[in-house]
Order: sequence, then C-alpha cells, then structure tokens
Amino acid sequence: MIKTEVTIAGVTFKNPVMEGSGTFGSGMEYSEFVDLNRLGAVVTKGVANVPWPGNPTPRVCEVYGGMLNAIGLQNPGIEVFCERDLPFLSNYDTKVIVNVCGRSVEDYIEVVERLSDEPRADMLEINVSCPNVKEGAIAFGTDPSALSNITKEIKAHTKKPVIMKLTPNVTNIAEMAKVAEDAGADAISLINTITGMKIDIERRKFALANKTGGMSGPAIKPIAVRMVYQASHAVKIPVIGMGGIATAEDAIEFMMAGATAVSVGMMNFVNPYATVECVEGIEDYLERHGITNINEIIGCVE
Repeated sequence: MIKTEVTIAGVTFKNPVMEGSGTFGSGMEYSEFVDLNRLGAVVTKGVANVPWPGNPTPRVCEVYGGMLNAIGLQNPGIEVFCERDLPFLSNYDTKVIVNVCGRSVEDYIEVVERLSDEPRADMLEINVSCPNVKEGAIAFGTDPSALSNITKEIKAHTKKPVIMKLTPNVTNIAEMAKVAEDAGADAISLINTITGMKIDIERRKFALANKTGGMSGPAIKPIAVRMVYQASHAVKIPVIGMGGIATAEDAIEFMMAGATAVSVGMMNFVNPYATVECVEGIEDYLERHGITNINEIIGCVE
C-alpha cells in the first residue's frame, strides 16, 4: 500500500492535494465536477466579517500563460458562510481550511472568533495580501512588523491551527516566512498572486477596472517553486506550495522543493478536474518509482 497521508500542524490529510482559495468557491460550486472526498482538503474562498461586494468590472482577463484577477475578495460574509457553506461541507470526508480576509486586525479577529466553535473548520488560512486600511492600505503581508502583529493577534484568539498565506510581492520571502514562524504561525502557504497589469491597445484602456490585478497560472510556476524552496529552508513549520500547478508533475516538483502539501489554483478554471487528476497522477508516480510513503519526496532536492 502506498501512503499518501501528510500531516500539517497535527491535522492529517488523506493526500497532499487541495485547491487554492478563490478558485473553487467553497466546494459547493465544483462538487458536480469533483468528488470532494478525493481531495486532501477543501480550501474555502476568503470570508470576511461582513459581506464584500468586490471590485468593479471588468475584473478578470486572460494573459499569456495565465490570468489576471481583481475580484476584490467578493464574499457573502461570515454569517452566510457558517449557515450555508460549512453545513454543505459536513457531507464530505475531507478536511476544511477556511480562508480569512479583512481590512483591519479587528476584522480578522471577528471572523477567527466566530469560527472558533465551528467543528467543520479544521484549519484557518489567513490572507495577508489584504490592504490594511488603518495603515494607508499597505498589504499586511508586505511589512514584517504588520505580518508579525497580525499573526500574533490571530493566534491569541483561536485554538485552531493557523496557516499564514504569504504574498510574493516582497524582496525576501525567506525573511517573511521566518517572521510568520516566529510570531506563532503553525504553517505557511505560498505563493499568492503576483501583481500585474494588462492594457487593451485597441481600446487604449486598462483591461481591468482596477488597473492592476493578481497574476496566476503556469507562467508564475518557476517563481513559485523558487520561493517555496527558499521559504521551506528558512522555517521548521510545514509549507503548502502553490502557484501555477496544472499537473501532478507540477505538484511533485513543489513537494520536492519542500512543500508538504500543494494547492491547485487557476487551473480549476481551465480544467475543473485538475485537482483529482493531480491526486491520481501523484499516486501513479509513487507506484512507478516504488515509493511507499509520499513523505519521502518532501524536500528531497537540496
């Protein structure tokens, strides 16, 4: 028997494959394509303390090797999420990681406290790419002191394992990973999207109403693999790797770079079966190479 289980902060996943927050709804939207029981975890779309309408349209555009999005973390708010999405996920035998967003530390804490007594929320993933409105709209994750502060505050208000989702829009990703670890994070996930821009030369206008958006897709994978390698070698806590994963081979590459688990993001829009195909492809790889425990490949490249 091949063992595909991985453990992160005391939570055991049947396999290392999950999907990236914001690319899968909160599971319900993709359940007609994907048997959620086959996934290691479902990562929900970001949820805030109150409903967010998101950014004006157009807010998605295709670019070479991927896409730009400026959705603006549109979500129905924590109360609707707890009444609708968590009960739906209770029908499935998979772990649930709730992604949390906010515009101030207090916003995050309100959501985290609301989720503290929700048994279906196994872990929390904190999106620190959100703009901190109290500090001039700088993203929490681009400033070491802000990242440290929000990590400490969230850890003080929940007993659930906390994953800090790091932005790649920094000079030194290893430093930011270490900051999160030192502040008490149980794990980190990376990379979030890379800030990009597209101009429609025929219309002489920005392709996105927001002007800039988050770049995701296969084109960013080499950057993501490099950052996962650097971050995983800077910390002792587990790393969840993401950024351009389209196939099982991509997922295995991230794991060899040091990721304990992986998230499939943009590819869900192109191929709604991508997550399960990654699960099956990883199993096939392990069998072909005579590897009985998937943990053998984690960080095997030095």
